[in-house]
Amino acid sequence: MAVKVLVVDDSSFFRRRVSEILEQDSDIQVIGFAVNGREAVEKAAQLRPDMITMDVEMPVLDGISAVKEIMASNPTPILMFSSLTRDGATATFDALDAGAMDFLPKKFEDIARNNEDAIKLLQSKVKDIGRRRLPRTFRAATPAKPVISTKPTVSSLSQRASTSTTQIRQPDRSFQRATPVASTSTNVASMRASGKQYQLLAIGTSTGGPVALQTILTQLPANFPHPILLIQHMPAAFTPAFAARLNGLCQIKVKEAQQGDRLQPGTAYLAPGGQQMMVEGRGGNRTLRVFEDHSERISYKPSVDVTFASAAKAYQGDVLAIVLTGMGADGRDGARMLKQTGATIWAQDEKSCVVYGMPQAITNAGLSSESLALSDVAACIKREVGCG
Repeated sequence: MAVKVLVVDDSSFFRRRVSEILEQDSDIQVIGFAVNGREAVEKAAQLRPDMITMDVEMPVLDGISAVKEIMASNPTPILMFSSLTRDGATATFDALDAGAMDFLPKKFEDIARNNEDAIKLLQSKVKDIGRRRLPRTFRAATPAKPVISTKPTVSSLSQRASTSTTQIRQPDRSFQRATPVASTSTNVASMRASGKQYQLLAIGTSTGGPVALQTILTQLPANFPHPILLIQHMPAAFTPAFAARLNGLCQIKVKEAQQGDRLQPGTAYLAPGGQQMMVEGRGGNRTLRVFEDHSERISYKPSVDVTFASAAKAYQGDVLAIVLTGMGADGRDGARMLKQTGATIWAQDEKSCVVYGMPQAITNAGLSSESLALSDVAACIKREVGCG
């Protein structure tokens, strides 16, 4: 059955363009349009689409507010479109906090090698996200410990939508499924620390990753004993804002990785969009190499495989690596290399994923020792490494 889509944007050109691209795929059907957030809320109730594409900045009712209202009244998977600006990026992350599943830049050709790849990417995201079914009651999970940011708010749009509270409220993303869950999840109560010694935590993710990373990292203590590498599939224009956002919300330090960064405990390094991030050196002198990758062989920039493989070489088995929600299988080959050195590999469970692609690849390959719900990942990390 085709995924039924409601397209929301105040630009008639963009509505028409998105519709034409989506309907090139016989598994997608555009069933309606909305020109502002208020109309989007009304048509979501009338048409009951499988998913919605939503602009961030619109008249009458902005995209963030529309997401909140839709999630409160008619929970529906939503893909945001955002401008390649700092304000646009900040507002997009607020929309994800409000319940949107994922996002793409409005100029989505900028994140693909050619127009054909951009079209396939949009179609794939719409199908993967649209085939998930949200519960009719979409509730927020238990708020994380309040963390007050000292950073000024960048966007007035995102300020209206999200700065009324300092609590981080994450939506419950437990989806109903047509097929049974293949893996059995480990919960915090049954989790037993292995006693293994680590020197690095590495986390790779894609679709659904911004919310997943925020959920985990906001629960880690400031004295976290190891450096953390974050590999999130994300356009270059968004990673600086995402790193700054996490840094303002977390007790640990979070920064966008730079060439030559020396890895420090309690600091998370986010791979810059459009580049690769690798670990170099041994012992106490490990640094990051951040570079442009012009290889046609590697589709993802940044790539989880590339970073994991370098961690296997630099740290051998002293790595705890986690693969979270995302499309595709990036991370599987790198996780295999880590596993061969004796590293520990975990995967997010199917039930809590936005898209169970990357974690499924890890699990099906027999690489993960634990399958964890997103809400349990941080507590399991702290128990495993002996902190907090």
